[in-house]
Amino acid sequence: MTDPALDVTEDGFLGGQLRLRQPKAGHRAGHDAMLLAAATPARPRDRVIEFGAGVGAAGLALARRVPGIDLVLVEIDAALAGLARENAAANALAAEVIVLDVESLAEAFAAARLAPDSADVVLMNPPFNDPARHGISPDRAREIARVATATTLGNWIHAARRLLKSRGTLTLIWRADGIAAVLAALDRGFGSVEILPVHGDARTPAIRVLVRATKGGRTPTKIHAALMLNDESGLPNKRVQEILAGKGTLPLAIP
Repeated sequence: MTDPALDVTEDGFLGGQLRLRQPKAGHRAGHDAMLLAAATPARPRDRVIEFGAGVGAAGLALARRVPGIDLVLVEIDAALAGLARENAAANALAAEVIVLDVESLAEAFAAARLAPDSADVVLMNPPFNDPARHGISPDRAREIARVATATTLGNWIHAARRLLKSRGTLTLIWRADGIAAVLAALDRGFGSVEILPVHGDARTPAIRVLVRATKGGRTPTKIHAALMLNDESGLPNKRVQEILAGKGTLPLAIP
């Protein structure tokens, strides 16, 4: 059970198909998690591991879309991991929740029964704010969830590469101005990279990139048509709203 003193809200995702309890303050699940789930390819019986799962939003959204996956949620914060367990149970979705720092050594992963070359799919929303450009939050949990160090991205991708089977897939979301760092980190062991830029609207630069890569992949990099969160009139994009309501997927989810 989670700490009874933890102040939480219960929020609906995927048009009410998924109900999640999450802390009222600090980093909260939102569009990024749902877009990540909608961009992740998976099939029934795949072993799927989410890094930095928080309260389980992305992984559980994927499990709602693809019944029968073998889902593991990895989260460093024990309180959030407790909420992830409760959320999985409340939504009748099977998931193993493991409290673990993604940047731990291979021995810690093995002790947690996360063996090398065992996963079909890894998805992750790593901390990506640059501490030089964003003030450090007094909320330690929020800081861990959102602020990257110089080694965060490389270490998370290295851990994913270690866990994935040959031809397994990694899907991640990152800030758009950090795409060069993503591609550099993926250059070691990954290929067949596909990129989906995400813009607030057609007049502004991309704010996020969704990226899928294959361990040992060899096909050329592909950049998909950009996803606009809002249309030309400033209203929410109908296609995005359908995806957030669990009524569609993004091109990266097509194997």
